[in-house]
Amino acid sequence: MGTWSTDSLGNDTAGDWADDLKECPNLSYIDATLDRVLASGDARLGSMEACRAIAAIETLARLLGRWGIRNSHTEDVDNWVESVNLTPDTTLALKAQRVLDRILTDPSLLLDEWRESGKLFEEWLDVMQDLRRRIGT
Repeated sequence: MGTWSTDSLGNDTAGDWADDLKECPNLSYIDATLDRVLASGDARLGSMEACRAIAAIETLARLLGRWGIRNSHTEDVDNWVESVNLTPDTTLALKAQRVLDRILTDPSLLLDEWRESGKLFEEWLDVMQDLRRRIGT
């Protein structure tokens, strides 16, 4: 995973996901991304699926008007959010919370990778807690 930031969209996988988002006129791409994480059940969750889901959750938070950091890596998501007139329902926000819980629970490869990063782990956890707060219903 090419990562340059602890931010939700600060990695190559999230950037690729955001690039594909541009083609979607509705919430189906976000919903399907979240469903893939939940489908992992108790199996080890891969880091790419987790990064995509975090990008989807970040997008949902922005659609709810709870913007996080805006910078060059968030531009594709920001532009999409501003161009669509979509408001996620409570069900999708609740699903996003379950997905975030799954990402932050073992077995999760992304969680393991951030644990191994040393001091950046706490920073990443803070970003995830902020995202949880912003997606709250």
